[in-house]
Amino acid sequence: MTSTTPATPGEEFARAYLADPEKAEVHFQFTLTEAFAVGKQRPRMTARNLFRAQRADTEQVRSWHETRPDGTRPDGTRPDGTRPDGATAAGEQREGRLREENFRFSLAEYGIEPITAWAQIPEGLAAEPEGLASFIDRRLMVRLGTAENRALTLDVLRHPDVARLPYTGSYTDGVLAAFNEIEQTGGTGRALMVNPRDYYAELVGAGSLLADLDREDVQICRHRHVAPGCALVGDFAMAARLLESGQSVIKVAEPPEGTFDRPGTAVCAQVHESVAVQLPTHFFHVVPA
Repeated sequence: MTSTTPATPGEEFARAYLADPEKAEVHFQFTLTEAFAVGKQRPRMTARNLFRAQRADTEQVRSWHETRPDGTRPDGTRPDGTRPDGATAAGEQREGRLREENFRFSLAEYGIEPITAWAQIPEGLAAEPEGLASFIDRRLMVRLGTAENRALTLDVLRHPDVARLPYTGSYTDGVLAAFNEIEQTGGTGRALMVNPRDYYAELVGAGSLLADLDREDVQICRHRHVAPGCALVGDFAMAARLLESGQSVIKVAEPPEGTFDRPGTAVCAQVHESVAVQLPTHFFHVVPA
């Protein structure tokens, strides 16, 4: 009998490991995190879900970038309250000049980076192909998803032109202020990343807030890579692109020193991708003042 069900990444690796335990290596012509079956069975918004993906066949991609003039604040003003064109904030509103009219365009180059997760095969599991396949599918793939969440989030948070937006009131006041700032810049805040602590302590049960965000089709991604008390709010789908090679690998390899506290057979999963932040003006890092 021929099965019509495609093999999982774990099953493919288990077969390769059985054939050559020391050099097992399986290459995939797709991004493992996109095809992660267990994640689809337990749907939860991940960082990659917020971006539009773009296939990148080279390690470097040349494209465009738009940002604020040097020395200006997120609202488009200089520290003295004037704008690069000499208008004041009030004058801008009266005369119809919009803050993005002062933004600058430039050529930009974006790189594709490896994202790697590691796991150590439990002693004796190699003799159990089904168990090994399950271990890869349910543990290594989860670790890879976590590594991806972290890498893609930091690609945005560490961008030098993504502005911090301090708040002094409540956490929800700070988050909603970021949505306003994005619209004042000509975009739409379509998603936010929050720490699980703030999701459950500040958003769940906060009146109609979650229902209001859902009505506006705002996506919420909760994970540990945004610090508690902070949030990343942005026009994710329009302001950036997820660049991915569409190539992945699972293999036995030597882990970096300090990865594990005891000897054993290590296996890694790796994808190649990064976020090209083209409109940093449409992201705000909400932080306590």
